[in-house]
Amino acid sequence: MSEKNIDEIQGISVSVPKIPPRKTIQGYGKKKREQKWERNPLPSNWDTMSEGARSKFVEQEFVRRRDGYWFYNNGEPTYITGLHYYYLNWCKIDVGYPSYWDRDRRFFLVWESCIKDNNCYGLIMPKHRRQGASWKAAAIVLEGITSMYNSNGGIMSKTGADSKKLFDKVVYLFRQLPPFFQPIIEGTDSPKTVLSFKKPGERITKNKQTVSKSEALNSQIDWRNTKNNSYDGDKLAIFVSDEGGKWLEADVSKNWQIVKPALSQGRKIVGKAFLPSTVNEMEAGGKSFKDIWDDSDQNDKVPGTNRTRSGLYRYFTEAYDGYEGFIDEYGMSVIHTPTSKTFDLDGDEITIGSKEYLSQIRNGLKNDTNKLAEHKRQFPWTPEEAFRVSVDTCLFDAEKIYQQIEYLEVVGPSLTSRGNFIWKNAEQDSEVRWIPDKKGKWDVSWVPPNDVGINKKRPPNQELLVAGCDPFDHDVTTDGRRSNGAAYVFKKFNIHEEESHMFVAEYINRPPKAEMFYEDMLKMCIFYGCQILVENNKIGLLQYFKKRGYEKYLMARPESTHTKFSKTRQVELGLPTTGQAVISAMTDALQAYVYDYIGIREDGTMGNLFFFNLLKDLLEFDATNRTKFDASMAAGITLLAAQKNIKPKIEKKVYIPFVKKYNNTGVISKLIK
Repeated sequence: MSEKNIDEIQGISVSVPKIPPRKTIQGYGKKKREQKWERNPLPSNWDTMSEGARSKFVEQEFVRRRDGYWFYNNGEPTYITGLHYYYLNWCKIDVGYPSYWDRDRRFFLVWESCIKDNNCYGLIMPKHRRQGASWKAAAIVLEGITSMYNSNGGIMSKTGADSKKLFDKVVYLFRQLPPFFQPIIEGTDSPKTVLSFKKPGERITKNKQTVSKSEALNSQIDWRNTKNNSYDGDKLAIFVSDEGGKWLEADVSKNWQIVKPALSQGRKIVGKAFLPSTVNEMEAGGKSFKDIWDDSDQNDKVPGTNRTRSGLYRYFTEAYDGYEGFIDEYGMSVIHTPTSKTFDLDGDEITIGSKEYLSQIRNGLKNDTNKLAEHKRQFPWTPEEAFRVSVDTCLFDAEKIYQQIEYLEVVGPSLTSRGNFIWKNAEQDSEVRWIPDKKGKWDVSWVPPNDVGINKKRPPNQELLVAGCDPFDHDVTTDGRRSNGAAYVFKKFNIHEEESHMFVAEYINRPPKAEMFYEDMLKMCIFYGCQILVENNKIGLLQYFKKRGYEKYLMARPESTHTKFSKTRQVELGLPTTGQAVISAMTDALQAYVYDYIGIREDGTMGNLFFFNLLKDLLEFDATNRTKFDASMAAGITLLAAQKNIKPKIEKKVYIPFVKKYNNTGVISKLIK
């Protein structure tokens, strides 16, 4: 192979060979408008071709299957991977041989990168309806297993019957392959459970006196019923988990933990997995698939392993990219309405872009939030839409939260700034400064216009601002992750200010040491000059503030959260979050805030919450299982703190009577001072 150019798709490095001599690229010499993908079929005279000509053709196809293929596409030299060539040229699907789509070119480049990455177990891919992922999955497992010795391919889907359907697609593809791509099989070519390549081929000599055997692959492809422990103890080279976002008979996340060891030997990864799926509602199978997705961010790897938490990478294609009926004759997605005549693969003119077309459908459903939510899940534009929480099951007004998220996706980056609070000249108890930093711990939307200074006896802005904190300890969440420390600063309602009753700073982080977190909270409170209400089940932060001499920055338990049993402890610092009364008060405060200040409001303006983390956390918040919802808990504590009335300090003034008094004894009157 020649030198490769390295590029990146969604954070995954992909490699493309250096462009070969142009005369060797398929389509060279044709007019630009005539240059496009053309299938290279088996020669019509195959049966009468010489052995040498056949061998040359077979060798060419094996090289293309291994190294990939170049062709001119509307004047552009275009590279597709060997697997993509195999899929386009030799995998006959239900409607015939696949058409070339640029969307698929990018997918196969990403898949090849996953195959070659020694620290990647494969790919998880939420998708939209009719994306053709099942046929590509069938081609992936068939091509992979028929090119390896002593290898097993496994298939699962949302039910056992669906697993069998996908297996049947693999068999269908196998039967359409040219002879030179078909290994000798054991048994019938229409198997029900296992496609086995374990039987050696036999060749009888002319005199029938001796028998010679060709070497068998000793490989196979099978399917299993949908159970948590399917493929437990097996060894797999290729695994397809189809429609994992719809599993009801088993938990796809638990099954992945079973299958993952089947793809490895110790720390060495020896197999690859492909997990494509449209996504059901969270309570109908989507939640477990989302758990794997959340753990598969290629930009968030476990330190020391160079792997994601799941071992997989994640990949997503917007529904309008590759939407059926909006692919031009060169396989390119027509996303925006064309400005010149554009024709699809069938020669029909495309007069509107796919994005505008889908937008019109969405606008038609805007008054039916349930149907709109379902449409967005089936044809998502973002991963968040693919994993959209049901309006019926979200504890808060999900549609208003989604309105706010969609707003922030357009203007969000301009509304907040990321950075750190630091001591001036690194001197504690001096001045705290805000320093913008893209890798900082805080996101802020507003800062005080002037330095408020340090006052250990009384936070200067406690009537205007308040903070709330859900600290971390050494607990582990239900999904195995250590919880973060989370905190918010809230600007209280002020009739004289347009920007008030809003969260203005967000902290979601877990420093390596607890004292570093405590110091972060202290700097935040000093910078904003506000008190902080802390969950007091974990007392480390409270003790740290006292130790540093900032006890006055700690807020006492708000009156609205007291019960008849807790009223005797009116001076209790912090807030216990284990009692039902506190949780109910916190949930009520969050519900009211979402309704009044998030999404499109009654006057047509947009809400004033500008932090993605909190919005996404609110969508999934479960009041009965709060451990992993750090952002929502911190926000709820902050809102309760904002309800606490703090009497402003009234400075005593010397009374000066309006009427001056004089002493009239004697000859001259004297002013009485």
